[in-house]
Amino acid sequence: MAAFLSRRRLLGAGAALGTLAAAGPLATAARAEPAGGLWPTEFPLPDGFRPEGIATGPGPYAWFGSLGGGSLYRASLATGRGEVVPTGTDAMSIGIKTDRHGRVFIAGGASRQLRVVDGGSGRILASYEVGRPATVINDVVLTPGAAWFTDSTQSQLYGLPLGPRGELPAPRDVVTLRLKGEWAEAPAEGFTTNGLERTPDGRGLLVINVYADGGSLYRVDPRSGDARRVDLGGAKLPDGDGALLLGRTLYVVQQIQNAVDVFHMDATGLRGTAVTRITDPRFRIPTTVAAYGNRLYLPNSRFTEPPTPTTDYNVVAVRQVH
Repeated sequence: MAAFLSRRRLLGAGAALGTLAAAGPLATAARAEPAGGLWPTEFPLPDGFRPEGIATGPGPYAWFGSLGGGSLYRASLATGRGEVVPTGTDAMSIGIKTDRHGRVFIAGGASRQLRVVDGGSGRILASYEVGRPATVINDVVLTPGAAWFTDSTQSQLYGLPLGPRGELPAPRDVVTLRLKGEWAEAPAEGFTTNGLERTPDGRGLLVINVYADGGSLYRVDPRSGDARRVDLGGAKLPDGDGALLLGRTLYVVQQIQNAVDVFHMDATGLRGTAVTRITDPRFRIPTTVAAYGNRLYLPNSRFTEPPTPTTDYNVVAVRQVH
C-alpha cells in the first residue's frame, strides 16, 4: 500500500536483514527461474496504471486493481494483451479476488468501500461503506460462505456473508469482526494489517500484521475474532503484503524486499516452516500474487518511484514451489 511506504520501510527493509538471518531457510534466497511454456513470463500494464492487487480466473485471465482509480485491467495470460474495464468510480481498487460467477470483489482502500463488480460489464453490483474516516480497506479473500476484507488501520475485519448461490448481502448484514486475543495494533491508527488468506483446513483466516513483533502472521477465528500468532520459526513479515495459499504452501510477498517468502503450513494454520525465498531480477516492488497453472503472477508496483501518467508497469511470472 503506497501511502504507507515510509512507515513500512522503517518496519521492514532496514530491519529485514537481521530478522532474515535468524530465520533459517529464508536466509538463503534462491533466484527464481522464469516460468516455462509458450505463454509470456512478463507483460505490460497500462502506463500510469499504479497496480496493486491481482486475481486470476475464471479461465486464463488476470485482473488488476489500481491505486490510481476504480478502473480494472483484464489481461489474457496466454497473450499478455488486455483492456481497461471502467467501473464507474474513481475510488481506488487495491486487493481484489474473482469468483466463479465472474464477479470481482474489491478492497476500496481509503474510500472505505467493499465493492463487488460484474467482470463482464464493469457494473458495480454492490458497494458497502464501512469503518470510519481513518479506515483503509486493503485486501480480500473469498471463502465458501463469505468475502472477508482487512482494515489496515483498525483492529477489525469486515465480512460479506454470501448466500447458497453466492447472493450478496444487504448492507445491514455486513459483519464487523473485532480482532482480539493476541492481536497487537500499531498506535494512533497506524498501518497494521495487510494481506489475508484462509487456513489450509478452511476453518480460520490468516492475517498479516506488519507491526507486531517486527511483522507477524495471525490465525483469526472468523466467528469470534480471536487471534493467535502463527509460529513461523522466527521468520518475520515486516513488508508482508499479498498472501496466497495453495494446498499447504503459503506465499507471502515481501514487497520492498523484492521477494516472496514461502512457508509450509500445518492444517490449522498455527505453525509454518520456512521453505525458501523466491527472488527475481525482474521484481520492481511486487505487491500481490495470484496463481494459474504452475505459475505465480506478480504485478510490479514500483512504490519507490513517484508515479506519473507515463510510468511503465508490468507483471512477471515465476514458477511455483513444489
